[in-house]
Amino acid sequence: MTNIIYSNLPDTPGVYIMKDAAGKILYVGKAVNLKRRVSSYFLRPHDARIDGLVRRINKIEHRHTDTGLEALILEAALIKKHQPPWNVLEKDDKSFLYVEITKEKFPRVLLVRGKDKPNGKRYGPFTSAASVREALRLIRRIFPYPTHATPAKPSARACFDYGIGLCPGTCIGAVSRTDYMKNIRNIELLFSGKKARIVSGLEKAMKEASRRTEFEKAEKYKRQLFALRHIQDVALIKEDSIEDRSYRGRRIEGYDISNISGTSAVGSMVVFENNRPAKGEYRKFRIRTVGQPDDFAMLQEVITRRLKHDEWPTPDLMLIDGGKGQVSAVKKMVATSGREIPVIGLVKGPERKRNDVVGKVPAFTGLKTLIQVRDESHRFAIKYHRELRGRNFIKKGR
Repeated sequence: MTNIIYSNLPDTPGVYIMKDAAGKILYVGKAVNLKRRVSSYFLRPHDARIDGLVRRINKIEHRHTDTGLEALILEAALIKKHQPPWNVLEKDDKSFLYVEITKEKFPRVLLVRGKDKPNGKRYGPFTSAASVREALRLIRRIFPYPTHATPAKPSARACFDYGIGLCPGTCIGAVSRTDYMKNIRNIELLFSGKKARIVSGLEKAMKEASRRTEFEKAEKYKRQLFALRHIQDVALIKEDSIEDRSYRGRRIEGYDISNISGTSAVGSMVVFENNRPAKGEYRKFRIRTVGQPDDFAMLQEVITRRLKHDEWPTPDLMLIDGGKGQVSAVKKMVATSGREIPVIGLVKGPERKRNDVVGKVPAFTGLKTLIQVRDESHRFAIKYHRELRGRNFIKKGR
């Protein structure tokens, strides 16, 4: 019986819709390979929650999409429309993630929670943070947009993303609002499931630009068309989208800064998973933009650079070696990135005889572990700082 349910599914991207005997939709999921993903429900053991779903499945329908990106977007639309119980079980609308296109002269594209106050058009809900962040990373390569607010007057200095082609230059006045809004409208169409209209519009624009001998514009449209048709989204869809997240090890990231009078300044990131060090996940940061003693600015640089790595797992907690000021500085950078990550600080109390926590300690960890994370981030930062100073000393002595 179960083999018949999924035997006719294709080995292509798309969305699967699981129904019970009465035709009620139980669950909507996405996959880069529909047959492989759906068969996994029946061929391997799962927790009680998923077993309960499998026992109720009587029919599985599917909708083919060209790419995993489109499957992700279609899944969100179907969840919003049908509210399947196994998608929304133990969650409310406020805890889901949404893509928001802001109401600004030069709109930004942000990832927000349902509980956040709306500031523009929203698309979603999306059940997987990792998947939707990967989607935005792919989309931004095709249709660039800024994550920063555009200043009223053009800045003399471009943002970092402009140099790598992810920002069209709204910060320095390098793009008109008319041209910029073409990117935004295409992103809106993509999240509305209307890729065919984007393709048609780009083809028309490319031909028109060629007719007018505007070959640079024509080449840009050609590149966008090619990228849209050849989206490499193997990493886009996490195949465990319905698994209970509580079975995954919680990830704590600890940060510290080490410098002497602003020289050879470095930052460290250590990672604990299941309250134990995951040394293969540690990262070093050599401070690039701050030349004077300023731990706040250095910490903000480290966090900003870390948050650009969408391929790294999202932490369940960020721990800062510092007090209220450092925690506020980090929270600001996290909020700017559109993410929602708890941030707390750990600072030595009066006479350094106790450890004071700035913020609320999550239930999945404790003060003893947080002290270990703080001490490890401090050790790792000092080690890297000494290595860097040693290298600089050798260079000067030559």
